[in-house]
Amino acid sequence: MIALRLSGVGLVRDHKAILDDIDWTVRPGERWIVVGANGSGKTTLLRISSLYLHPSSGTVEVLGKTLGRVDVRAHRRNIGMVSSSFADLLRPSITALDVVMTAEHAALEPWWHEYTDHDRNRALDLLDRFGCADLAGHPFATLSSGERQRVQLARTLMTDPGLLLLDEPTAGLDLNGREDLVSRLAGLAADPTTPATVLVTHHVDEIPPGFDWLLLLRDGRVLTSGPLDDTLTAEALGACFDMHVVLERRHGRWFAFAR
Repeated sequence: MIALRLSGVGLVRDHKAILDDIDWTVRPGERWIVVGANGSGKTTLLRISSLYLHPSSGTVEVLGKTLGRVDVRAHRRNIGMVSSSFADLLRPSITALDVVMTAEHAALEPWWHEYTDHDRNRALDLLDRFGCADLAGHPFATLSSGERQRVQLARTLMTDPGLLLLDEPTAGLDLNGREDLVSRLAGLAADPTTPATVLVTHHVDEIPPGFDWLLLLRDGRVLTSGPLDDTLTAEALGACFDMHVVLERRHGRWFAFAR
């Protein structure tokens, strides 16, 4: 079963094409990076892929179901999503444990549903996996940016999803927080039980080892896509950001700078 397939997808807002004729397929077990400049349509692409936004044209298939022919409220439980917009929806005093546990019912508050000891223990195990077990009882608002991102990552796995969508998870982190999260994402990518994963970023130096497919977006269109080692070139990256760049790879990580 294909994890994600977009066919001829476009989105128009105020007579402007935000996305235009996007064809993209993510297969089970693949680890994709989506790179593009501000305004290229990256976040919109993920909002459509997570079934929170309907395109103006084209077809969206997620885990065997077609947008427009499925109960999206139920099907979204099969998609793990990390985004700054989600964090903004959370009550500041909700605990890290409840942030993770409430994913079981795609909820934002624990009192809307009943939870078992099994649910709590699973949430604790996931927090522990991302180094946050000692933060279980802490209010989400008191956590650092890096801790919040790790708690969100733990939440994404609560329902054993078939697709993970990560929208700039390293944005706003300091060097230590960024490198810690990149390392944890590399570990996630290396785990064969991790579902198909899509990571959006502006910066190639934030591509974790283990991610091996690339989609470059420019002005809402696919500039190029394919295996990372073949597709990520200085010429393609320069065209993506409309500048001349030098691209290097050292110790399994990518680095780009203006030429």
